[in-house]
Amino acid sequence: MKRLFTVLCSLLAALGLAACDHFNLKELEPGVSTAADVRQRFGPPQMEWYNDDGSVTWEYSRQPMGTECFMMTIGADSVLRRVDQVLNENSFARIQRGMSGDEVRRILGAPGTRERFDLAKETVWGWRVGKEASGDPVFFLVHFNDDGRVARTSRFVELRG
Repeated sequence: MKRLFTVLCSLLAALGLAACDHFNLKELEPGVSTAADVRQRFGPPQMEWYNDDGSVTWEYSRQPMGTECFMMTIGADSVLRRVDQVLNENSFARIQRGMSGDEVRRILGAPGTRERFDLAKETVWGWRVGKEASGDPVFFLVHFNDDGRVARTSRFVELRG
């Protein structure tokens, strides 16, 4: 029965559904699980980031409707080294004025939204990061100037009345 559930979760994860992330993460163990284990449970990564030490970090964003983005670092030996859920206060604090879009994506993963505001002369990327006590979704926003550099960050609560 456990095997059937694992296969079902893997199939749903491959389709981009995050419902089984919790169970899939419990099956992965840094230092033991392999790159093949990660792919079996989460499917192909949305982005691969190559690191100076020969490792690669795979991005699994659950945007636009989810509130998580997993960065899974695979060592040069194809063994899982770490799993980080990066949509958190520590990662938000790393976003600094002057960063490029690539630098921001490397930290937070793919945004759920990208909007251009011509009057403000800025492009805003947004990540759904949680909910208020009322159930209204909360977004972390990164505002880019016309040079494609971070101008500021903010938060937004989508009031659903």
